[in-house]
Amino acid sequence: MTTNSTAVATLPLDGCDGRELSVRSFDPVPQLKVKSTPLTQAKFPVVNVHTHLFYRLRQNEQALDDFVSEMDRNNIAVCVSLDGKLGSQLDEHLKQLWKRHRDRFVVFANVDWQGDGAEDDPATWACQRPGFAERTAVQLRAAVEQGVSGLKIFKRFGLGYRNPDGSLIEIDDPRWDPIWAACGELGIPVIIHTSDPAAFFEPIDADNERWEELSRHPDWSFYGDGYPSRKQLLDARNRIIARHPQTQFIGAHMANNAEDLATLSQWLDEYPNLWVEPASRISELGRQPYTSRDFFIRYADRIMFGTDGPWPAQRLRYYWRFLESRDEYFPYSEKSPPPQGLWRIYGIHLPDEVLKKIYHENAARLIPGVRERVEKWQQPQP
Repeated sequence: MTTNSTAVATLPLDGCDGRELSVRSFDPVPQLKVKSTPLTQAKFPVVNVHTHLFYRLRQNEQALDDFVSEMDRNNIAVCVSLDGKLGSQLDEHLKQLWKRHRDRFVVFANVDWQGDGAEDDPATWACQRPGFAERTAVQLRAAVEQGVSGLKIFKRFGLGYRNPDGSLIEIDDPRWDPIWAACGELGIPVIIHTSDPAAFFEPIDADNERWEELSRHPDWSFYGDGYPSRKQLLDARNRIIARHPQTQFIGAHMANNAEDLATLSQWLDEYPNLWVEPASRISELGRQPYTSRDFFIRYADRIMFGTDGPWPAQRLRYYWRFLESRDEYFPYSEKSPPPQGLWRIYGIHLPDEVLKKIYHENAARLIPGVRERVEKWQQPQP
């Protein structure tokens, strides 16, 4: 009896021969026969405002050259690298990107909150010392003189960085106001990643639509008393946007509210200095195609293109299909199973005048250094 029970308990959860199926193995093949538009490049020149070239290419020269070739094949004129941490990393990154490809890249700086402090001792961090924000503003001014085009704030701001007493640093802490003000004075935008998908703030249980993803990455969960609520984080970010109307803010990943475009619409109406981009969120946008299409057309002057790449070529093609085609029920990722939810997406078939704004015109208006690079890209090659 014991032997039989053990045998049943160890059977694979593969769904075969009447056995149960683990959600980790659930990877259905659709039987739909619908139109498929094989887009291999964007219809118009593109500025990708959200890439991570230092952390993902690791300063590899061949990888950079290969990436530029991929840009060429996809009609991507310019990429914004968001990995220019103030200090030696910024200098190193600018040197690598601009040695042979200056016309193809602009770089955003990052605040060095830790400085020479010990990683596990927030009391020693640079940001806890008096005058930190003012010193950072001076560093930003020097970075802009080097050619830097903006500032990137990562999601650990609000979810990871801590004060000496162990509390999380608050996004809207007035200590940081000189940083936001300096960006406005310098004419550079701030792209800020605040919070994360809604599912990451819910229990990892049977009701969580991204259970499969979170079961593989439980450290991505921010559920519980150890973190602020998602609403608290987003409200705090919005308060700094309101306090600094002369500074332009880009809400990364559709301001991390792609699941609720009605609320995002309210924010865009309330804060004229807020812009958004869809990096790693076509998975959410593409399963609400009617709402997304209406949103993209209504806010065509406030949306830019972003991917969170570098990604494989197939991932880029899904972005083109999402924005340009009327295709139905296609993947949003080349990975199987898909990484952000067990569903497929639909295209929103944007008009050409909207595509041009999202693909490059808005970025050229907002981000220093982009317009001249796009214009050069559009010139006939000898």
